[in-house]
Amino acid sequence: MTRPPATLRDFYENPAVPVASGAARSMRQARLLARALGPVRTGAPPATILDIGCGDGSAAAVAAEVLTGHRLVGVDWSQDALRRARTRIPWAVRGELADGGLPFATGSADAVLFSEVIEHLVDPDAALDELRRVLRPGGHLMLSTPNLAAWYNRGLLLAGVQPVFSEVSMRGIHGRPGTQVVGHLRLYTARALRGFLTASGFEAVRIAGAPYHDVPRPLRPLDRAACRVPSLASILLAHARRAGG
Repeated sequence: MTRPPATLRDFYENPAVPVASGAARSMRQARLLARALGPVRTGAPPATILDIGCGDGSAAAVAAEVLTGHRLVGVDWSQDALRRARTRIPWAVRGELADGGLPFATGSADAVLFSEVIEHLVDPDAALDELRRVLRPGGHLMLSTPNLAAWYNRGLLLAGVQPVFSEVSMRGIHGRPGTQVVGHLRLYTARALRGFLTASGFEAVRIAGAPYHDVPRPLRPLDRAACRVPSLASILLAHARRAGG
């Protein structure tokens, strides 16, 4: 991800900071990509899929279960995360979305997984420019991010409560449910995310919903039901293609 100030870098290099999301979201995203790529044809080279911001590799390991026959490469700038990722996936390399860019040639990737990364970025515009660079024309971008307008956040805002996923401090949680600081800098609604991707050179943007693994157990059936209306879902899953293909 984009290099933040030193204080943010120290935050993300802390092993106590979570670098993985729920397996259900990872599997849902991977299945969307598998359908988009189609079956592996006999004699055809495998698709190159980059998991940018792979964290500890757990999401990539889940995705690999349904992306068999393709080459999945994890990328992260956190050395601690990469050490853990290499125990789960065959390929994990260090790379950043700034300061020279990712260590891949222009147009060399068939697909990019960008899972719960964009909300942590200081400069998401530059990040999408770099993702667009490494994707071939028509290549797939599978992006996921928390939904600012999730069904429960709408109620919390009406009650004057800070929305879930938003943070006002890197040192503690203030004014919202939850206890864990995860370093979110930006949040998106479905409409905002669609417009941002289109303006960044992507097309055929489709938004789906996914549940949030940390929703209290009694509310999980409602959270799963909300996925039928992506603008209300906990997590936004965006599938877009690089324009020009």
